Amino acid sequence: MSGGEQREGMSRGEQRVSMNPMDIYLCGVGGQGIGLLADVLSHACLAAGYRVRGCDTHGLAQRHGTVVSHLRIGEKLFTPRVSPGNADLIVGLERLEAMRGALAMLKPGGTVVYYDTVYQPVFVRLGQASYPTAAEFEQAVLARGGRVVRVELTDLPDPRMQNVALLGTLGALQAIPGVDGPVIEQALREGVPARVLEGNLAVYRRALSQSSNN
Repeated sequence: MSGGEQREGMSRGEQRVSMNPMDIYLCGVGGQGIGLLADVLSHACLAAGYRVRGCDTHGLAQRHGTVVSHLRIGEKLFTPRVSPGNADLIVGLERLEAMRGALAMLKPGGTVVYYDTVYQPVFVRLGQASYPTAAEFEQAVLARGGRVVRVELTDLPDPRMQNVALLGTLGALQAIPGVDGPVIEQALREGVPARVLEGNLAVYRRALSQSSNN
């Protein structure tokens, strides 16, 4: 796996917010749109007044391998990478990769938000890993004192919009303090091409409403 693009930004003006560092680890399979997920989330954090550092690891993206993004929020962040066992929040685009990420990266008491879709990552196709059930995944996280939020929308127009459904859920939960539904929606408007914006906004609002009502 090779290192990829780094992200770094600082809010401007009076909106600057100070907070203890928060570490977010995003994971999925190549082709699921983890880059858009990380970009929108990082811009939403900047809009909320946070300093942000992060980086992407592309690796086997073109061959449906594991793809991850690191996102760190707060002051005095000396590295963009989240250390193993220190992630406050895991955001997963696929069940197995979310579980692998949680077991390696989640801190005790952390939160996992994942879209419950089933791919065949390279590790499964090579026989190097078995596929966990949703119940097995939840038990593994609960054993570490963590919380699991499962996301799934019926009749999703395009599976590539699962990342947008996760953004809606994160906005409803305010999983990052101050990064709520309107803040993420604005970042989504700025990050998605106009020709596909309305469809993505519809999915985002469905997920936001579904999670707000649960």
